[in-house]
Amino acid sequence: MAIEREIKPRLWVISELYYPEETSTGYYLTRIAEGLTNKFDVKAVSGQPNYLAKGTVAPKREVRNGVEIFRVAGTTLNKNIIAFRLLNMITLGLSVFITSIRKFAHGDRVLVVTNPPTMPFVVAIASLFRGASYTLLIHDNYPEILVAAGKLKPQSFLATSMAYLNRWLYKHAAKIIVVGRDMEELVQKKTFGLDVPIAVVPNWAELETVSPAARSDNRLLHELKLSEKFVVLYAGNMGPPNDIESVVAAAENLRDDSRFHFVFLGAGVKKGWLERQVKDRELTNITILDPKPRTEQPVFLNACDLSLVSLVDKMLGVSMPSRTYNILAAGKPVLAIADEASEVARVVREEDVGWIVPPGSPDKLLEAINDAYSRRAELDEMGMRARKAAEQKYSLGTAIEKYRAAIN
Repeated sequence: MAIEREIKPRLWVISELYYPEETSTGYYLTRIAEGLTNKFDVKAVSGQPNYLAKGTVAPKREVRNGVEIFRVAGTTLNKNIIAFRLLNMITLGLSVFITSIRKFAHGDRVLVVTNPPTMPFVVAIASLFRGASYTLLIHDNYPEILVAAGKLKPQSFLATSMAYLNRWLYKHAAKIIVVGRDMEELVQKKTFGLDVPIAVVPNWAELETVSPAARSDNRLLHELKLSEKFVVLYAGNMGPPNDIESVVAAAENLRDDSRFHFVFLGAGVKKGWLERQVKDRELTNITILDPKPRTEQPVFLNACDLSLVSLVDKMLGVSMPSRTYNILAAGKPVLAIADEASEVARVVREEDVGWIVPPGSPDKLLEAINDAYSRRAELDEMGMRARKAAEQKYSLGTAIEKYRAAIN
């Protein structure tokens, strides 16, 4: 007697970045795709690595952990130069569109992420043309993130045009997934009258690889000769949405206080500005390090007493820094530079794991750092609460279950 094999519905995961790219979007979309293989026949479409794994030439087609991956052509020019970034978006978008038109079929499901901002429109048009349904995963809200970064005026032609096009994008989506509650509130306003379902699925902590570790054994602190200092760590992207300026101002105020040291680890367009400020102001209490692979997270996330998450003003509902969850996993207190109503501030407040200060307020940031130092006997308890929250609320398993329920 023949045994009938279950035919799973097909799900396409579309992302500029995918394995072997391990930067934030690539990491999360890879794990989401692989986590959904028990419910769907999952296939991924991406470009070649262009961030931390730039220079790696991945196969055009391969199967990894149950996901069939199609990598399409596109330029991989320096993304920090606007003209080159636009060219990358255009060439990748064209390749993704051609591939999607050829491969999508009626009844397929599609999950597409908002980075880069042109990608969802390309995929939406292909999905509608081929009779597939698409779910929009919003990691960053546009045009709001460009307004917050000072790249666009709120009432400019480009900003209003993007808002108008977004209404079309939202209208035809089967569902919208956001990664924070403040994002849900913003998207509800943007989709008013469209009756599009919205699901909140936070990103997660890498609990299997990131865990608390004894500060006394931390090799990075030993290498930097900071074992006796109170270390404030900023690890992550240093881009326009991140308030790096307030941290530098606070560090300058503490330049003559030998108890404190600041470590910046990462990359981004503001890194050059940071390096110039450190040199020009002779800030010997700041150390700047290049990005390190995800495999080094257990070391560098534990190389501090206090970990920073920073956003500029006007970022409410726009984005949620995913590194927050790994800071929790490492059992570190969080100093969040963010709006009080933001998702990161809500997490810090709900779990009682740190401090919240408004963007652009170096004096209040300085107060918070001094308060953290004065309460350093309490930091271990904060760290234990942080780890517990990561385990109970922000695990990969929890996130995947929510994605399974959201995509139907």
